[in-house]
Amino acid sequence: MPKSKLDRRGFLTSSAGLVGAAALVGCKSEAARPAPTPVPHVPAAPRSPTTIRIASVPTAVEGNLLPTLIEEFQKVSAYRVELQTNPDLYSAARAGKVDLAVSHYGHRDAEAFVVDGLGEFPRMVFSNQMALVGPPSDPAKIRGLDDAAEAFRRIASTKSPFVVNEIDGIRYLVEILWNAAGKPDRSGWLREHGKEDALREADKLAAYTFWGLTPFLRTRKTEHVALEPLVLADPLLQRMLVTIVVKPDKIDGVNRDGALAFQSFLLAPSTQARIREVRYSDETPTITWVPAGRNNRTAVLPHG
Repeated sequence: MPKSKLDRRGFLTSSAGLVGAAALVGCKSEAARPAPTPVPHVPAAPRSPTTIRIASVPTAVEGNLLPTLIEEFQKVSAYRVELQTNPDLYSAARAGKVDLAVSHYGHRDAEAFVVDGLGEFPRMVFSNQMALVGPPSDPAKIRGLDDAAEAFRRIASTKSPFVVNEIDGIRYLVEILWNAAGKPDRSGWLREHGKEDALREADKLAAYTFWGLTPFLRTRKTEHVALEPLVLADPLLQRMLVTIVVKPDKIDGVNRDGALAFQSFLLAPSTQARIREVRYSDETPTITWVPAGRNNRTAVLPHG
């Protein structure tokens, strides 16, 4: 049992109480000490200051746009570009293998990459085309329309078969157009299908469907697909692509200066004009790529 005794003021205390008080004083003393100054993180130098590692979704590479623009950039710049095509490009960026990412704005991992503080604000640079493709006979008579909602209304009113797939954003686009067309009865013509075989299913049924213009043209070169791109011009069919500069204070070895240099090149008015001229092939007289640099109101654009 702890011993009790009177202190000088006549209060009864115990040895346990005295020990507790002493411990409390000790805690206050520790708390009063200033916290140590954190050591700032010093980003590691880029692996090569003259090399820019760019990772892109396949569309911008297969569609001939980035290879064309990179070749022109290297003619007027001291930088050299290493380009990789990678659907999982943000995992590569997190692993420190990318300086600049190029993806669709709605890429499943782009938002998380920026929200996690690993990438700078996305800059919209260009968009590619989604195409409403269908059989050459075109039973709904939509060829050449620039209003996708009107095209969808005609497909519904003629009960022409339409195959829906689940590729990023297409289900959402179909729902927008279905509402815009007046919510027609879906039975008999609107057919659900998985994303991998929807194009082949549409080809087999002589049906309409939505497909990216670049992958459609690529598929038509390697396989017999008796479908044609019929509606292209509606802005709803444009899929915006962005550049995201990886932050060197979060991921070591990033060449931020090089990434910004190529991003500025893409945003330059002369490059934006050039984007309109790049075609996937000679068989695509329509504009394949649409400039989007004007959306960067806060970006510092180069002059001259």
